[in-house]
Amino acid sequence: MRLPTGSREAPSCPRAAEPSLFLYGLQTPYFWMSTKWLPTDLDYAIYLAKRNICKQGELSEPEKEDYNQLCKRINHIWDFVVMQAREQLRAAKQRRKGDRIVVECQEQAYWLVNRPLGGVLNVRDQRPGLRSHSVTPIHLIRYCHTAMGRTRIKSSLCLQGYLKFNEQYLSHDPIMSGCLPSNPWITDDITYWAMNAPRVTVPTKLRVERWSFSFSELMGDVLGREQLLEFLKKEFSAENLMFWEACEELRHGEAAHIADAVDSIYQQFLVPSATCWVNLDSKTMEHTLKGIETPHRYTMDNAQMHIYTLMKKDSYPRFLKSDFYKKLLAEALVPPETKKRAFPFMWKLRHSSPSPACPPLPGAHEVRPEERSQAAPQEHG
Repeated sequence: MRLPTGSREAPSCPRAAEPSLFLYGLQTPYFWMSTKWLPTDLDYAIYLAKRNICKQGELSEPEKEDYNQLCKRINHIWDFVVMQAREQLRAAKQRRKGDRIVVECQEQAYWLVNRPLGGVLNVRDQRPGLRSHSVTPIHLIRYCHTAMGRTRIKSSLCLQGYLKFNEQYLSHDPIMSGCLPSNPWITDDITYWAMNAPRVTVPTKLRVERWSFSFSELMGDVLGREQLLEFLKKEFSAENLMFWEACEELRHGEAAHIADAVDSIYQQFLVPSATCWVNLDSKTMEHTLKGIETPHRYTMDNAQMHIYTLMKKDSYPRFLKSDFYKKLLAEALVPPETKKRAFPFMWKLRHSSPSPACPPLPGAHEVRPEERSQAAPQEHG
């Protein structure tokens, strides 16, 4: 609840450092819905009587109707109703204007919720019952036919799939199986990061093995795509992967160069006389050519998905069965494990001499050069 207060300033707020022209206040606990205070006809009659006195009888039509009905229903105590209304108005005049307006607004909102006007549904009443829909045999038969056509799988087969997936990735999980040669976060040795960089001369065996898990694993690795490109060049089908990478650059490139990138892809891969022409079906080609007229970063999505599916079904199986991949797997690097003690206090110091930045311990005796010369003959003796 807020109201204008002229030159008065609201309390400082973390969201706005400037002074506000509104005063904020909490709702009076008397009007809280959580109190479960059930209003009676007497309370509502006093409220309507106050409004009738303030507005000099100019109530709304629903309020006039409620006022007349209450006047007939509790006519025997109507003098008490009018007296209470005048006493509350007299007490309200003793408040400040801002507080009086706030209380009036809260009271009006309270009665709009508890005694809505014009036949509006009372939110405090029980929720109206939903219309019951009887299930006829025809609806049941249609539901069964639809359910039979859905693709379903047994729980046992689903669990077997989860187990197979976890067993496949077990040796590649650094938490379950550890890192080779060592975990850089524990040993402060960055060899693991250097050996698994995006581009390395010789990849690790685990990395090459992971390429055989799925086509998405191979395409998600920069080095894997480079090796696949080398293989496709030998089979004279490298244009498919080159087209896919060009579409990726279009999707994630700068917005200012989208039109030029679309035209470059069209001239290099889609023109009939292109040097790296890709084979698209007529429907996909028609949809792509129509999208080139209004180029955007997703113009080549259908063509890219078509080429991706083609490589997944044709090029990827041949890559895994080829001698090229078997040679990569045989020449892959298997890093040796470097053991280190589990607890830091069991680690050996790399340097026996203390650091010059560390101050000497209190009470420690510093050996002078002349003392060393005197101690040397004693050692020989």
